[in-house]
Amino acid sequence: MPEPDSRPLAGRHVAVLLGGLSSEREVSLVSGAACADALERLGARVSRVDAGRDLAEVLVRLAPDACFNALHGVWGEDGCVQGVLETLGLPYTHSGVLASALAMDKTRAKAVLSAAGVTVPGGGLYDRRLAAAGHVMPPPYVIKPNAEGSSVGVFIVQAGANTPPQAIAAADWALGEEVLVEPYIPGLELAIGVMDGRAMMVTEIVPASGFYDYEAKYGEGGSTHVLPARISPEVTDRARRLAEISHAALGCSGVSRSDLRYDPVNDILVLLEVNTQPGMTPTSLVPEQAAAIGVAFDQLVLWITEDAYARGHAGRIVG
Repeated sequence: MPEPDSRPLAGRHVAVLLGGLSSEREVSLVSGAACADALERLGARVSRVDAGRDLAEVLVRLAPDACFNALHGVWGEDGCVQGVLETLGLPYTHSGVLASALAMDKTRAKAVLSAAGVTVPGGGLYDRRLAAAGHVMPPPYVIKPNAEGSSVGVFIVQAGANTPPQAIAAADWALGEEVLVEPYIPGLELAIGVMDGRAMMVTEIVPASGFYDYEAKYGEGGSTHVLPARISPEVTDRARRLAEISHAALGCSGVSRSDLRYDPVNDILVLLEVNTQPGMTPTSLVPEQAAAIGVAFDQLVLWITEDAYARGHAGRIVG
């Protein structure tokens, strides 16, 4: 008689959602492949699903026990796919419909975080053509889409710039009719993973190009991660607390990542945004932080998956 499979996910069928429809598709493919490989090592039967508009039909046919959502950006991270999974009654990883939609909408997320006592940048939403016609605030400032991630479509307008970036007014701009314009916060780029409501570590990110853009995040040698960050214990504690408050205020579940800026000259710590489905690529911050506190990659994937099973209809409509 064969020995029973002792691997923790033996007998489970997990659909890994990857790829998708957003501008972050390529990153999601890498994240999803890494997570799918880990799930197979953990004993699960894995179906890799490139999440298109026929996602519900595909999942009904596959009938998995749960879904590991490795999508990034619109459709996969903004509450849409979560709504599909809620309708199908499938447990899924990470945050639910409301938290996902709220965190993706940077302007509304800032309002909630500010009400919770978190310091966020000023600024506001502007029609992209108006923002391209002339400075809507004195430089330096940052222009970004209101509902994208991975620094897609982000511009830093430096002090002394004569005009805003004209790309935001181009006919082929596909990142929304409104853009978010915020004051530029000088200083250090920080990131903090939150797992089960508790902050992990604080990473300081030093981009090779001087700006933590898409290439710096995912390109080979695009940035250096300093772990732990070169900040005082007091600032570390403040940053960790802000990440935990933000995770809770938005109603996040499972694992999230908060991105912050710290101005050491003026001792100003500002939370930029919360990512409800952090990258799981070889250069991603959350797996790196987990490893630093003794949680190997496969263990992290296992915890995220078991968290989905434990929550049943994971995240729920309200979370």
